[in-house]
Amino acid sequence: MASVSARNGRLYFDFRYQGVRCREYTALEDTRANRKRMQSLLDKILAEITLGTFDYAEQFPGSPKARQFSRVGLPSSGSTPQLRDFAARWAEHKTIEWRQSYRESVGNILETHVLPALGHLPVGEIDRDAVLGFRAALATKASGQPRAPATINKIVGILQTILDEAAAQYGFVNPCTAIKRLKVRKHDIHPFTMDEVGLLIATARPDYTDYFTVRLLTGLRSGEVHGLRWRHIDLIRRQILVRETYSHGRTEYTKTDGSQRNVDMSGPVFRTLSERAARCNDQADPDGYVFASRSGQPVDNKNFCNRVWYPLLRHLELAQRRPYQMRHTAATLWLASGENPEWIAKQLGHTSTEMLFKTYSRYVPNLTRQDGSAFERVLAGCGLSTARAGGVA
Repeated sequence: MASVSARNGRLYFDFRYQGVRCREYTALEDTRANRKRMQSLLDKILAEITLGTFDYAEQFPGSPKARQFSRVGLPSSGSTPQLRDFAARWAEHKTIEWRQSYRESVGNILETHVLPALGHLPVGEIDRDAVLGFRAALATKASGQPRAPATINKIVGILQTILDEAAAQYGFVNPCTAIKRLKVRKHDIHPFTMDEVGLLIATARPDYTDYFTVRLLTGLRSGEVHGLRWRHIDLIRRQILVRETYSHGRTEYTKTDGSQRNVDMSGPVFRTLSERAARCNDQADPDGYVFASRSGQPVDNKNFCNRVWYPLLRHLELAQRRPYQMRHTAATLWLASGENPEWIAKQLGHTSTEMLFKTYSRYVPNLTRQDGSAFERVLAGCGLSTARAGGVA
């Protein structure tokens, strides 16, 4: 809300213009008459902003913000390139920084959403109204179904990044800067209990018993376990070295630098991988995948979900949930065992415990443990630490 306020006995204007909060100080003392005078001027300023006729430099010629908002010296709409051309040059310059999967994601967002709607406009002509209209149009898919707020934020985020660069080059204010991200609804996690973990491992197809043991007891993501190679299994130090991820038909660097980590093996995981290594000829090839199809390729996530994961849940009459809940399961079991949150965060690839507490707060019984020993005792109590791993695909 715009207002007339005082600081150190002097009055100042406090209002927003083009999405930017502006404070303009005066030499007027804080008196009733001066407040009335300034409020009248503020009402005039707000009316001009609404009508689009407000000239910041004319009203506040000595203000540092006057130059920022001044139309003098800014390029005309015809002197800035179309968004389509600028985005192509921007992407070409940024490609060296991106993973292949991210390059494809950005390209898809540009070609599917951003360029069809705004590509014909000069970057200097894209204003707040155009961005808000674009965002509103994204709310509904072509099928008529609503689009997730997180997806909308991602699309608008790409546009904002492009306009950030354009604004820096051509000297205008990025209209995306003051547009707030949509609120993303928080979803509850649905991890399995320890009894359900034992049931899943015991009931899974023999060629997937090892796979379920590793996923449920390590917190690895789908891409991380599918891209896991034998050269990243350290049986001497009892660690899984997370260095790559498998996604969109290729194995590449992990999602972030923070995802690069060494995951300690619990007893069941160590025995499972040791026995699997002894049985698998692929171990002779360090580049061979730990969990592979008969052709030697990584597990296909879609095929796994449709033919293994969801049928198993239906067979056991367990609530349907995404395979990612296996990662949540490992985290909650560690927490329930009393493991130290910092150790758990490292196992999951979190840079701090903030996300851990935010996601799993109701699963934190105490903060006393600092290694994996408490989890081992829970596994032993459920008979998992002595159970032998199943067959291999």
